[in-house]
Amino acid sequence: MSGWEIISTILAATGGYLFGSIPFGLVLTRMAGLGDIREIGSKNIGATNVLRTGRKDLAAATLVLDAAKAGMAALLFTFLFGTTAGLVAGGAAFLGHCFPVWLGFKGGKGVATFYGTLFAVAWPVGLLAALTWIGMALMLRISSLSALVAAAAAPLIAYAFDRPGVAVLCIFLAILIYWRHRANISRLLAGDEPSIGAKKA
Repeated sequence: MSGWEIISTILAATGGYLFGSIPFGLVLTRMAGLGDIREIGSKNIGATNVLRTGRKDLAAATLVLDAAKAGMAALLFTFLFGTTAGLVAGGAAFLGHCFPVWLGFKGGKGVATFYGTLFAVAWPVGLLAALTWIGMALMLRISSLSALVAAAAAPLIAYAFDRPGVAVLCIFLAILIYWRHRANISRLLAGDEPSIGAKKA
């Protein structure tokens, strides 16, 4: 890599991480006077846990903003420095969402951010991954399992579209999604994972 490529990659990684580390779920619920979202339900800052406050509008806003922050980072750095920088920024935004420095590196599970990244860097891949989630959710009625299947399918979809760079990014994102869903995987194996619509204490 040339000196400029190294600099642009560092800028994309740093900028993407900072974009991704904005905890919209926490910010929105606090602004609405609902306290600290990390003290209820799954203690997660993502849209699913925001929904447990009973505020569907805030949950929808969190979902959109968590996806948009990664998508914007990927698009911005693609525009500034090219495709590789965009991929780096998208991956870094996902990392920032899952491990935000402002919250002691304890963030969300990254599903919305995953899709925001994919739609920005390769929308057909993002679309098919989203359809995979929808199909699995309709069949199995388990959100976490649907996300895990879609994450595993995403690299294969990217390769099918002859996008090796996107496929590598998808592998990185999938590994992190599986890591962040460790507790869900344990519950799935035990048969205790709640179905979509079920309340969680």
